[in-house]
Order: sequence, then structure tokens, then C-alpha cells
Amino acid sequence: MTALSADPNLWNDAAQAQKLMTEKNTLETNLHNFQEMQASLDDLAGLAEMAEEEKDEAVVAECLEQLSNLQEQTKRGELEALLSGEVDANDAFIEVHSGSGGTEAQDWAEMLLRMYTRWAESHQYKVEYVEETEGDVAGLKSATVKICGHNAYGWLKSESGVHRLVRISPFDSNARRHTSFASVWVYPVIDDEINIEINEADCRIDTYRASGAGGQHINKTDSAVRITHLPTGIVVSCQTQRSQFQNRDAAWKMLKARLYDIELQKREAEAQGIRDSQGDNGWGNQIRSYVLQPYKMVKDLRTEAETSDTKAVLDGDIDLFLSAALAGKVGA
Repeated sequence: MTALSADPNLWNDAAQAQKLMTEKNTLETNLHNFQEMQASLDDLAGLAEMAEEEKDEAVVAECLEQLSNLQEQTKRGELEALLSGEVDANDAFIEVHSGSGGTEAQDWAEMLLRMYTRWAESHQYKVEYVEETEGDVAGLKSATVKICGHNAYGWLKSESGVHRLVRISPFDSNARRHTSFASVWVYPVIDDEINIEINEADCRIDTYRASGAGGQHINKTDSAVRITHLPTGIVVSCQTQRSQFQNRDAAWKMLKARLYDIELQKREAEAQGIRDSQGDNGWGNQIRSYVLQPYKMVKDLRTEAETSDTKAVLDGDIDLFLSAALAGKVGA
């Protein structure tokens, strides 16, 4: 069985010191950002006043544009300051799995993975590929990436759930409209000091030959590792490292992170009296709908946030949905 302490005092002295240092760095960063925004506001106010006195409409227009950008930056900063969960500041794993819809769903899973990696890159987060299983014809059956950067998990945690796509399928010679599904699971990268004990007897460990992106240099050996945690049914795998030992170590860390995330969800459910709403990877359980035909609309079914700019969303512009989820959770 897995022993996972829910006691907030589970940290040892070294881990507690590291946690305090992280909090200190976060506060210093937030203060620095605030001071920079205040200085920018003062500079723009002075410049706008001078431009009005000189009736320089071009400079006034430029000031207004910069003020608008500063306003958006301030709104994001206000939301980011609310990321106070115990692992919100951590890196994040994102798993994407194709669901109902065959090849169409596998292509959709690859589109979702691209959406998240583009979002991460646009926010200066580092993306590391952990595992990738190619689709039978196109796309992906599953993939796992690690998003590295401050507050990565805090921003992305609301993305867990089923995502539904409606479009004219490029794989249908009759150009019919198809509905397909893919599920997303986001969980935090956890500190090694968190007290999670996993009985290896409860796990099945399989090795296999790596394939797909990042695995070409180890295709000739059984270096990829898959761990199945039998009590929970959780499966994690890693194939991107050069040796089986490295992949095994990375897979154990992912399993610990998944189990820790489950404990966090249990504690949150008990506190709020809610249950997990993800459900099966198919009809009736989606959290967001992406419609490309007969009209264009992306709508989050939890927050009602929506946009008709589907291209921007699929290119990684999902801040609208992330912000709405965070604001809604704080206001709940």
C-alpha cells in the first residue's frame, strides 16, 4: 500500500528551510514586479502629460497603448498573487490521452499537446518531453511533458479534464463533421522531501524499446520504463533518458507526483464537499468545447469563458480560460 502523509508538518528541517526560501523569493519577485509596474505607470503619466501640452497625438496614442498593456500585465499579476496553494509554484507534468474518435482523436491529442507547449513557450517556461506514443495513422495516443517554471502548476492545474473537438475531419474523404475527445491530466512536480512511501510489491515494472520523438538513440535497447501502480491503476512511463536506470528514476518520481496529486484532490474535495468532475474520456464529461465547424467557438463549460478566435487558442493563447478558472476558484 502507499503511505502518504497529509500532515502539514511532513517536511524536515532542510525542506522547511527550502520552502521558506522559495516563499521569500516569490515575495521578492512580486514586490519587484509591482515596483516596476508602478515606475512604468509614473513614466507613462508624465509622458502623456507632456504630449497633451504639446498636442502630440502620436505620442498620446502610444501612451494609451502602453497603458492598456500595463493594465493587462497588472490583471495577470493580481491573479498570480492568488496562487497560494502549497504546490502552485511548482513545475507541472501534463499528460494528454486520445479518447473517443480513433485517428481523429489521436490527431486532436497532438493538437492539444501543441497548444500547451506553445502556451508554455510564450510564457518563457521550459518544456521537457517525457513520453510519447504515436497514433496508428496520425497524431498521438498519449504523451507526457514537463513544464518547468515558477507557478507552472498553479496556472495549468485547471486544465485537467476532457476536451471536445468538433470539426470537418481531414481524415474523412466525404468531408463529414466529426466529434472527438482527448483527456488532459495536470499534476505537480513534487519535492523529494515530501513523505510518500510506495511499496514496490504494489507496482508492476515493464521495460520496452523507446519510440517516437527523443527516443531514436535508444531504440535498440529496452531502455523505456513503464510503472503500473496496481492499487490505483495509475500508469506512468518515461523513454527520453539515455539509460533504463534514468528512465526508471524519472518514472518513480512521476508516480510519486501522481499519488501526491490524488491526495491533494482528496483533501480539497473533503474541504469543499465536491467530487472529481473529470469522468470518462467521452460524451457528457467535457470541460471545454472547441468547435471549428459549422461556426468557430471555444467555450469552457465551467466558467462560461469563450472566444471565437479558435486559431489563437490552438496556437497557445489560453490565458482567458486559465484566468477565468483561477478567478472563479478564488471567488467560490
